[in-house]
Order: sequence, then structure tokens, then C-alpha cells
Amino acid sequence: MESWEFGRMVRRWRDRVAPETIGMPVGGRRRAAGLRREELAGLAGISADYLTRLEQGRATSPSVQVVESLARALRLSDAERDLLFRLAGHAAPGRDVVPSRVTASVQRLLDRLAHTPVIVYDASWTLVLANAPYDALMGGTTTWRGIERNAVWRNLVGPGTRVIHSPEVRADFEAGLVADLRLTAARYPGDRTLKRLVNELTAQSPRFAELWRSGAPELRQDPSRRKTIDHPSVGRITLDCDILVVAADDLRIMVYTAEPGTEDAERLALAIVLGTQSLVE
Repeated sequence: MESWEFGRMVRRWRDRVAPETIGMPVGGRRRAAGLRREELAGLAGISADYLTRLEQGRATSPSVQVVESLARALRLSDAERDLLFRLAGHAAPGRDVVPSRVTASVQRLLDRLAHTPVIVYDASWTLVLANAPYDALMGGTTTWRGIERNAVWRNLVGPGTRVIHSPEVRADFEAGLVADLRLTAARYPGDRTLKRLVNELTAQSPRFAELWRSGAPELRQDPSRRKTIDHPSVGRITLDCDILVVAADDLRIMVYTAEPGTEDAERLALAIVLGTQSLVE
């Protein structure tokens, strides 16, 4: 890895990204027009200390996942992304790897939803990005690292989410996640990160191992589901959760909305205000 050149380019690209263009709250005095290190680190799902070492050339072996996350957070063009991979000593991911690329056109769509809770997953249900309203509604995602960023792990092994499920709905939900992951594994048999994820889930979750061995049923085709979120400040909010699939890039975009004029819409708005205010503070 050309460590100094890699870090220099990351720093240059960080300086050119205006915080407001990616939905970052702009408050107080800023020393530069671009992103702060901790802001970029949060967007990329890495620690600020690690980003500092990368930029200074003291960390010299960023993984493919870290490079992809940085490229996405920095909104690099395809040519710039490929350059960043080369500087890190990697070839750009091919078709046998689960894609996590957010194209410019998809990013424009996400920008139009800047005031709506949105989270994006790749085909392995690993977090690609979540916007500030989503974090305000569901809890912060910027501190998640490694396997913590995977929704299958969070629901079957980890702390879960703020969504309330009945036992029957939870069982169906878990089976559906495992079924979708099985289909993903069949599409990307050469993805070593995906294989490692399945092995870790099998080792850590008897429920996952049971569903994986038995052959979970196909994911139910339900494009819109009602979800009730237990928010710590405003109470329970029942929302529509629509999953938009970007077929060409194999991404899942989850969008949470409420019918205008309802009590749920008012609670959602309050949750977003409270949550985004805390981010500024």
C-alpha cells in the first residue's frame, strides 16, 4: 500500500465534502469547509483514531470493506473509487462480491429523502448508510463496527432494535432474513466476507444455525409493512416501512413514513427533531 498517498488522497477528498451536502448538522465554528475526521469516520463506520492513522500513513492495511466505506462516504466517482482501491493495494471488487456501492443516481434519491428516516443495506443485510432522521428514530448507527453493522446479527444475536414484534411476527421476520441471506450466498459464492459472516452467525446463534440447516422459507414478498417503534422519548410510533430494492446494485433501501395529519406523524416529527438536536449538541 502506498500509505502516504492513500492518506493524502483521503484527506484531500474529505476537505472537499461540504457537511450540508450529506445531511450533517452544521453548528458552531468549523476550521475547514469539509468534513471533520470524526464525521467521516462515523459515515464510514470506522473509528476516528483509525482514520487519523490512515490519513497520516501510520495504518497501512485497510480492508476492502473499509476502502469501500470511505469511497462511499466521500462520494467518490467510479474512477476515484478505483484509484482509492489501487492505492490501498486492492483490486476494485468484482461481480463475485456483494456490492455496497451507492451510485450517484441512488445518492440523489437519498438526498431527496434527507428529512425521512432511511437506512440502506447491501444484499447481506450489512449496513451501508443511515441518515440522521433514521438515527433519531431508531438509535445511533455511527458507533457500529464489524459484525454489529449486520441486521441478521443484530436481530438474532445482538441487542435487537426498537421495533416491537409479537413472537409469531418475530419468528417469521427472522426466518425471512435468513432466507434472503441464503439467496445472497447463492448469488455470491466467491465472497469470502459473506462466508465469514455465515460462519460467525452459525457459531453465535443456534436459531440462525437451525434456520440455515433446515432451509428457511422464501422471504415473503410484502413491499410495505407496518412497524411499531418504541421510542425512548416520544413513546410508540406505528409507521409504514417500505423496502425499495435497487436491482442493479443489489441494495435494500428501507424508508419509514407516517400518514400525514396522524398522531404517529406528529410523534415521528418530534422524534426526528429531538434526535437531530442531540446530534448538533
